[in-house]
Amino acid sequence: MSYKEEYFEVNKETWNKKVAVHAKSEMYDMEAFKNGKSSLMSYELEALQDVSGKSLLHLQCHFGQDTLSWSRMGAKCIGVDISDEAIKLAQSLNAELKLNAEFVCCNVLDTSKHIREQFDIVFASYGTIGWLPDLKPWGKMISERLKPGGTFFIAEFHPIVWMFDYLENQPVMKYGYNQKEAVYEEYGGTYADGSSKIVSKEYGWNHGIGEVITALTDAGLQIEHFSEHDESPYNVLPNLVEIKSGNFVTKDKLYPLIFTLKAEKPNFSI
Repeated sequence: MSYKEEYFEVNKETWNKKVAVHAKSEMYDMEAFKNGKSSLMSYELEALQDVSGKSLLHLQCHFGQDTLSWSRMGAKCIGVDISDEAIKLAQSLNAELKLNAEFVCCNVLDTSKHIREQFDIVFASYGTIGWLPDLKPWGKMISERLKPGGTFFIAEFHPIVWMFDYLENQPVMKYGYNQKEAVYEEYGGTYADGSSKIVSKEYGWNHGIGEVITALTDAGLQIEHFSEHDESPYNVLPNLVEIKSGNFVTKDKLYPLIFTLKAEKPNFSI
């Protein structure tokens, strides 16, 4: 087993422990979700709009709330995630809600080994690419799984956010914008429940915007839209301030919290 595979195994073990905690958390609000509340945020809803009748592949789907929210909107969805506990819960929710989504447990980089069909939309959001040591195979996989003319959309935390160490009371800029070495963190609780007694052990990697765009364009995709946003839909960083939109910002707004990117797979070979 290579060191990266060992890192993935550590991360998988942590995500397996997170599932039960997150399913009971206020952040994931499972009761409201089961009663019809969508888990999708404004960035992805505005970008993708009407998905009815379209096929959608959701990368790193956790226990599938977003996948199932797209399914409720009429998309034919498949979600993939590295955590087998997350996939079990996603499948259970799909059955309970009488939806038609499918879920596959695999490392996202191995998606093409498990899923051969192509999709109208490939979707990823909020805390996904930081779990991957190299974005080149990620970009290649996305291109493989998109139909010609298909759309890839990602809403993700801005790489500047990951330059800080948040384990102390005052965040400290500690990590490189394009840092290649893995960042290891070990802390109590999770982003959805800081009081949880589980210990999160995690390896992550920092990827700059240039690396993200290059991984996609090298795989043959065309960037249609790219934006940086001061507002995060999630209150997962210290000392954020809630604003009228219901989103969260830093007090001084010195740097963006989120970026969104939309790309298309051409109908012709490049």
